Amino acid sequence: MKKTVLVAAALLTCFTLTSNAQSSSANNNNNSNDPDNLAKEYFSQIMGVAASSTVNTKMYQFIYDWIGTPYRLGGSTKNGIDCSKFASALYEQVFNTTIGYNSRNIYSNVDKVSKSNLQPGDFVFFKIRSKSITHVGVYIGDNKFAHASSSRGVMISNLDDSYWKRYYFNGGRALTAGNLEETDDTLN
Repeated sequence: MKKTVLVAAALLTCFTLTSNAQSSSANNNNNSNDPDNLAKEYFSQIMGVAASSTVNTKMYQFIYDWIGTPYRLGGSTKNGIDCSKFASALYEQVFNTTIGYNSRNIYSNVDKVSKSNLQPGDFVFFKIRSKSITHVGVYIGDNKFAHASSSRGVMISNLDDSYWKRYYFNGGRALTAGNLEETDDTLN
């Protein structure tokens, strides 16, 4: 009798583990076949950010398409682009928003955001050996940002790198209709 109960318990345990493994495998197959999840995982690995940060696959695709484009002051094509044109082109293509034509102008058109409150898609501004803003990039998550570097072209950098830490000025979020209404209310 004891043997029968033990064998039945062992079989029940095996059956339960097998069915759990099969349902877990089915869930993983559904996620891995979903194009959005595949894109998120891919950009997460390529850009070094958490998959949970890659919610806007259109933004990450845009950045990926431009990675390696050489820097050219005043440039706005894949033959060469500068930092503000890169940030502007990203906003026009991904968010359908015109934001500005140079880093100082872009800064005047954003809500200021502390470094600790940055979200993917926010701007990051730098004062490099200057008292005024000289560089802009777009935050992509996990302290990383995409930008057109004068030495290496369009690339992804880390805000924690000593160079970027030294020159970091502020973050900014593009003004939206909701932000503008809040601003109008505080003026009245």
